[in-house]
Amino acid sequence: MDPNLLYWKSQGQSFLSRVRIWFDLLDPSLLLCSDAQIQGARSLIGGGEDSEKDAAAQTLALSSVHADSGAVLPLVFRPPALMPVAAPLVVASFLPHSSVKPALIWQLLLQSYNAGFNYANRNSSSEQSKTASLKQLLLIAGTVSYATCAGALPQIFINRLGVRSAPIQTFFRSILPIPLSAALAFFSVSTIRIEETETGIQVFDSHGSPVGISKAAGEKAVRETALSRAALFGTTAAVPNLLIFLLNRTRLFQRNSLLVAPLRHISIALILGLMIPVSFSLFPQLGTIKKETLEEELQAAAADGHLFYHRGL
Repeated sequence: MDPNLLYWKSQGQSFLSRVRIWFDLLDPSLLLCSDAQIQGARSLIGGGEDSEKDAAAQTLALSSVHADSGAVLPLVFRPPALMPVAAPLVVASFLPHSSVKPALIWQLLLQSYNAGFNYANRNSSSEQSKTASLKQLLLIAGTVSYATCAGALPQIFINRLGVRSAPIQTFFRSILPIPLSAALAFFSVSTIRIEETETGIQVFDSHGSPVGISKAAGEKAVRETALSRAALFGTTAAVPNLLIFLLNRTRLFQRNSLLVAPLRHISIALILGLMIPVSFSLFPQLGTIKKETLEEELQAAAADGHLFYHRGL
């Protein structure tokens, strides 16, 4: 088992411990480290020493190295890059646009980045080739295209239907984006990582030894990651809209309507930043699957009643 997964097995089994770990791993300053420094940090971990130097190396390896392939993740798709890169895209995509074109452009950028992040952080334990297949590339392109059009639907409805009613505009701009954002986030993970459900992923016994490939574990890993991503984007869409709705009822904001726009931008970025470590922590990185849900040929290896799998991100 990869040293990163061994760390999650010993340290990341409770929700609060995972949140604490992710707050450390999402430090944007980790992006300044070179590939050579990351590989050097990876070579240091696993020695069993509990020193400050080893802790720093562990943090760098966990935030920058793929747990299945051992390769350094692309810079923009590392977990610490999610907030700096995605925050402007999320804020811009949630803005009330005046036409369909800017809504489509921002959705295209956001959905493209989401697809790349989902693919880079997938479980690749059962893949034979290190390069993406034609099927996978077409799947990514189709997912981005569909999610872009679906994400811009509120603005398309407003423009094409000529909506002028304030309550209906509020529905399309503030209410509809909440379930839509959550659904598209779930859809993106589920489709980008569909090969894991079709071919299966590697599972491990309690000693960390690989025992086979399980489609059931692949389905569970993809479902958990999709739910966590839906929670991330759904909450990011819901909380700022609720906050703006409540503040608009106060005398201060009724007199100073110009305060609404900057507050909306700040609250979206703030909620996104807070929800990233929370959503990453909803399910363990090293998940467990019960013996009775495994394939028959793998049930004998589950001596403790369960096996372990890498969930991906």
